[in-house]
Amino acid sequence: MTLLLACNGPAGDPPGDPPGANGTRQSEKRSVVSESPADDAEESIRIVFLGDSLSAGMGVNEDEAFPAVVEGHLRHRGWDVQVFNAGISGDTTAGGVSRLDWILSQNPQIVVVELGANDGLRGMSVQMTEANLRAMISKTQQAGIRVLLAGMMVPPNYGADYSERFNDVFPGLAEELDVPLVPFLLEGVAAEPDLNLIDGIHPNPAGHQRVAETVLPFLETILKELEASDSSPDA
Repeated sequence: MTLLLACNGPAGDPPGDPPGANGTRQSEKRSVVSESPADDAEESIRIVFLGDSLSAGMGVNEDEAFPAVVEGHLRHRGWDVQVFNAGISGDTTAGGVSRLDWILSQNPQIVVVELGANDGLRGMSVQMTEANLRAMISKTQQAGIRVLLAGMMVPPNYGADYSERFNDVFPGLAEELDVPLVPFLLEGVAAEPDLNLIDGIHPNPAGHQRVAETVLPFLETILKELEASDSSPDA
């Protein structure tokens, strides 16, 4: 079953008070899910989640949102990573494009693009959503940064044709731009009452744990690729 989340609520930004979805400055709120010293951060692999209220963890504590849970799992498995949560509730793919330069200026090695749910919720142009996602992915790749794309799906509220075209955007871009894809970020969570808040659309802490489990193997694959490239003779 597919479900689109309504992504509206408190936002969380990475350090440095970045531009928000509407181009204004957000109040500073670091959703960094580790407290590593700055020197350690320079050595750690930096992963940024560029997203909406799903990443921001609407309705749960920052350390319960799935980016924080992912970092905990990765560190437990021996990966020296630092995760930055750049989730802004209510953000769209257009907002992600406007924030991307700031994200890239933080010199991450991996950017997880988790945007598009609000585009679909508002019935925005599928072509525009696709163009915005393509722009974000392409620019990040051109900067030599790995991308993980989180797939979204919508129910047929705007008609089966709209839903099909929207849902196809994510696998289509992943194939076109050769980026790994989480087929559906909310797999096993959407429409599961025990895994969502009372609104029925935003994950609760247990739901965020499930989302983290979905994302984790994709990030580990990218980390292994980075490790292999760093150790190769031509690196």
